[in-house]
Amino acid sequence: MKIGLMADTHDRIDAVERAIEFFNKAEVEHVLHAGDLVSPFVAPKFSKLKAKLHYVWGNNEGDKEFITVKFGELGVKPLGNFASLELRGRKIALLHGTHEEIIDALVKSGSYDVIVRGHTHRAGISGQKPLLINPGEVCGYLSGRRTVAMLDPKELRAEIVEL
Repeated sequence: MKIGLMADTHDRIDAVERAIEFFNKAEVEHVLHAGDLVSPFVAPKFSKLKAKLHYVWGNNEGDKEFITVKFGELGVKPLGNFASLELRGRKIALLHGTHEEIIDALVKSGSYDVIVRGHTHRAGISGQKPLLINPGEVCGYLSGRRTVAMLDPKELRAEIVEL
């Protein structure tokens, strides 16, 4: 099983569609979105995603109530500011990552196998257990790179993929 990771889509519809197409071709079973969808009009684009979507709020969400309605039409419920998931026997923390102190505390806690965060728009993978993954930015606005990440939970390995 593969898990797709994404963050910081920031209303960039063409990039969101490209990420969804990539995840569908890769046959991922789950996609974890670490926040900053931004506007409700982006949510319906995820109707084409074949995998189960897990979504947490970012710090730039516009109308959370309407985003919740639009995702609800797809059977997706935003998970708040933080989600603790168990997928394929791995404990995964999913958050936007606005506060570095919280990220550091999660890493030091030893409670998770994987921590998925966004916010910085900088793609990166560090650590072994926990594996700390920032898939970077789907939108490409700050870095000029449109990236996602792929996680193999069995091998506890991840890679950054440029779209």
